[in-house]
Amino acid sequence: MCTRVQPVEWTSDLKNQNFDGLVLVTQSHDTLPSELECLKAPLQDYSSVDSGLGEEVVILKVPGLPGNRLVFASTGPVNRDYDDVRRFSDAAVNGIKRALKAGMQRPLLVCPPHKDYKNSTLVAALGALHGLYMPIEVREANVKSSDCKVCVLGLWASDETEGRRLVQLADALESGRLACRDIGGSDPERMAAPRVADYVQELFKNSPVKVDVVSDLKVLEKEYPCLAAVNRCASSVPRHQGRVIKLQYCGEGPIQKTLMLVGKGITYDTGGADIKAGGHMAGMHRDKCGAAAVAGFFQILAKLKPKHLKVIGSMAMVRNSVGSDCYVADELVVSRAGRRVRVGNTDAEGRMVMVDLLCEMKEKALRETSPQLFTIATLTGHAIRAMGPNYSIIMDNGPAHRNGNAAQWQKAGEKLGDVFEMSSIRREDYDFHKGQSEYEDILQCNNLPSSATPRGHQTPAAFLIMASGLDKFGVDSNTPLSYSHVDIAGSSGPFPGVPTGAPILAMATNYFLSDL
Repeated sequence: MCTRVQPVEWTSDLKNQNFDGLVLVTQSHDTLPSELECLKAPLQDYSSVDSGLGEEVVILKVPGLPGNRLVFASTGPVNRDYDDVRRFSDAAVNGIKRALKAGMQRPLLVCPPHKDYKNSTLVAALGALHGLYMPIEVREANVKSSDCKVCVLGLWASDETEGRRLVQLADALESGRLACRDIGGSDPERMAAPRVADYVQELFKNSPVKVDVVSDLKVLEKEYPCLAAVNRCASSVPRHQGRVIKLQYCGEGPIQKTLMLVGKGITYDTGGADIKAGGHMAGMHRDKCGAAAVAGFFQILAKLKPKHLKVIGSMAMVRNSVGSDCYVADELVVSRAGRRVRVGNTDAEGRMVMVDLLCEMKEKALRETSPQLFTIATLTGHAIRAMGPNYSIIMDNGPAHRNGNAAQWQKAGEKLGDVFEMSSIRREDYDFHKGQSEYEDILQCNNLPSSATPRGHQTPAAFLIMASGLDKFGVDSNTPLSYSHVDIAGSSGPFPGVPTGAPILAMATNYFLSDL
């Protein structure tokens, strides 16, 4: 297994011949700072014959520059009401793709700081690294002569201290996104649950992150009965059997905050007995991006080693298979919290695999310092219908809302372009999941797709709270617990395409990179 991150180097020399081309990401050649004065003339000359300079990525021959080549990728305007820092990452992705097409193997990315966007250079670097990601299947098959698309990515900064900081952050954040993409984007066999466990154990070997894998079927059935119900059909196939992967990081010094993360890791979602018909099954190997994000976040922790922070994670790795032993609608399953759950739709398996792990986190939280609980999942099509693609959604329970948690995540996400929309869990969402007969305490779901259900991305959060027993730890309790649900169905990335790594940049920024 190879988890090598694209090598990154810093330089302050625009004409450093260790590189073979320059990729410039900025709004306009007219706004270049004095340190980049030498780039103005060739761009002005080009603009005299092509008025589309700021609209398309262009490549110029400029003697004296590395490789005598300059790729210019304009961000376009960045000062309108609807502009944000993503303009820089978008331009960098386009610029690096053009550099690859030109045959560059040692491109130097130049993105001068922007007065209104403190992190524009780092965001551009992360955009370029996203464009340079090579899928693990390609790396492991040795299809290419190297396991990276280029030999090195250069990052320009005029100041050495800033340059070295830029390289450290880009390397750490990209290492987390690489793990997230590897797990989340790989096919259902390469990242079946047992192989995800192997990957994670290898990833965190000799690191500050402790890994524990639960694989025994009897333990899964006893400790996580809702997860075991989903796993029941797949458990008959050894290579598809479910795993609960537990992670823990404990930073140096007195712990001031404890994050407790549960990630949905459905390695393939057939829909189960409520099978996904009409071609809707394609792309369902990506239903594990929530768990992948948990692993990616821990990789950033392992790299940057923040102090005074403890993080506990659980990855619910299960395949939602269809067959003679699959769980079905109408079944009654008693959750870890002792709630009788009536299954309404087997395609609502994500909440099932997470709910008992959330309950376990709730139990542990009572002994932790300043705990905050989270579920992270590609949970609902409704999230995409409500907010569109590219946006994560976060919603708080009562204690988290009083602490302004969702607003903090949204603000943090703006810094590096890992953007969020806020939603709310309302009384109607709780009512939706109340048992409809004496048989059950809680109804897992209706029999419609979430996209056809009013409040289709909010109600699952209420289910998770109710079925895990978190409803006993709200603002009216003696021990309120902060809990937020994050739906990344829209932001996890396009299919076909590469996963984005959402929401780990926002998480890192919010909890230990607050100086960004």
